[in-house]
Amino acid sequence: MVITAAQVNDLRAKTGAGMMDCKKALVEANGDVQEAIDILRKKGQKVAAKRGDNEAKEGLTIAKTFNNGKSAVILALNCETDFVAKNESYYKLVDSFVDLATKTRPASVEAFMNEKYDGSLTVADKITEQIGVIGEKLELSQLSILDAEAVVAYNHPGNQIATLVALSKSGEAAVDAGKQVAMQVAAMAPIALNKDGVDADTIRREVEIGKELAIQEGKPADMAEKIAQGRLQKFFKESTLLSQEFIRDNKKSVEQFLNDTLPGLTVTDFRRVSLK
Repeated sequence: MVITAAQVNDLRAKTGAGMMDCKKALVEANGDVQEAIDILRKKGQKVAAKRGDNEAKEGLTIAKTFNNGKSAVILALNCETDFVAKNESYYKLVDSFVDLATKTRPASVEAFMNEKYDGSLTVADKITEQIGVIGEKLELSQLSILDAEAVVAYNHPGNQIATLVALSKSGEAAVDAGKQVAMQVAAMAPIALNKDGVDADTIRREVEIGKELAIQEGKPADMAEKIAQGRLQKFFKESTLLSQEFIRDNKKSVEQFLNDTLPGLTVTDFRRVSLK
């Protein structure tokens, strides 16, 4: 299979691995990006692959609460260049889509595209119109709505990362704690709420990679499974929100921080969108 320079550059952007290592991994994986990432990891490469993010070249993402703080929406509109993304009129366009979503509560991106935007124009029509005005491809890539006792929205400066955190309790103390957790989600990019939310394919991959690394380190084959399971538990601790070390006090997990703030307070769901 012929591997293109674009594929190699894309894998480099996702992992931070060297050009030749990326090319070899893609060849071995027959062009499958996820398999190539796994190959790099099995060979001991320090891979910075992003998890749980929905990537785009450029654009803006905005999160906003509504319904007296019991609901929130997060939305991303992609474009081709940061020149367009940094334009005030582009921000206003994205923000207008967010405001419309708070009123229409669409079930999906596809449903939202059919909502009326202005007069006879649908959202899809408005995007098509703006493509003609701006001269770049635009794509509404992400839209989610969360409902809970309280939902916190966080927009990282520059609007390249936004998060939502749904909480089990409301009130000032709960919301203040939720804001800190929303920033944690932005910074640490958890892939799930807890280990029960990690999909079976991810677990299988982590165990396989853990065993392969243990064998490469010279550990006996009969110990490799136990070592892999230990690494899996570390993976859960580092990659699931409630188990992560709280960034403002690493002696506590996020779960402990929330419960210490308000007994019974926890996160019931979250969203993270990154365009970086």
